[in-house]
Amino acid sequence: MSRRSKPAKRIPLADPVYNSVDISKFINRIMRRGKKSLAEKIFYATMQKIEERTNEKAMEIFQKALSNATPLLEVKARRIGGSTYQVPIEVKADRGFALASSWLIESAKKRSGKSFIDKLTNELIDASNGSGSACKKREDTHKMAEANKAFAHYRY
Repeated sequence: MSRRSKPAKRIPLADPVYNSVDISKFINRIMRRGKKSLAEKIFYATMQKIEERTNEKAMEIFQKALSNATPLLEVKARRIGGSTYQVPIEVKADRGFALASSWLIESAKKRSGKSFIDKLTNELIDASNGSGSACKKREDTHKMAEANKAFAHYRY
């Protein structure tokens, strides 16, 4: 293990439209090959479509979708005496946000549709309603943690 101290946590600048760090992080997750302007265009077009479809504030829908997709528990493999146990652990806020955003983007990519904007719009609306594959992934993670609750004493 490294003897040096942990590096300082870098927080990206807030995005220019909604002035939110969460949105800035989400845009960075959408970004591929350093094309940030394209990722911003995709995200802001998605937010515009959400407002047109739902007649609600897109920021509220986005926050609700993220909170519905954020897991509270996950399992981590722990090797003890030659056998591996799936130990349930609580998810910290930063990791929860990272998992939720990557699950939302991943499930939007897998959806059927023409453009990524439409796919992401549908996924965010579904996630804010508590359905969608990102929310299903969260439920599966919670079920796995619940099933392995007996090994919680191996937590570290």
